[in-house]
Amino acid sequence: MSALGLMAVALGGAIGGVLRYLISWAIGVQHVFPWATLSINIAGSFAIGLVWGMFGHLDWFQSWGRLFLVVGVLGGFTTFSAFSLETLNLMNDGKATMALAYASTSVLVCLLAVWLGERTAQVA
Repeated sequence: MSALGLMAVALGGAIGGVLRYLISWAIGVQHVFPWATLSINIAGSFAIGLVWGMFGHLDWFQSWGRLFLVVGVLGGFTTFSAFSLETLNLMNDGKATMALAYASTSVLVCLLAVWLGERTAQVA
């Protein structure tokens, strides 16, 4: 872990977080359905696939670009994009069962975790 790597992640994360906020604000809060979050997750998943497909094999991307763009910008924008890429990589590696297990476990266990966190906070 290098100082340059940490700075790349921090700067990218700040950019991604601001982008997420601006897009959420532009779409507006939906009380019936979370359109902003869904839109951001879809856009982030498309973006991570595009970035990975275009730059994943290049030296600059492996040395600092991945940290800035994938971990920082897209991680700050939506971690769902990383989840989607990891699932796709498992499928591309011929590990369809593992991809299904990862996706299912992630959604179900994380939903359980957020529910438990909320319940714990209400009791405290």
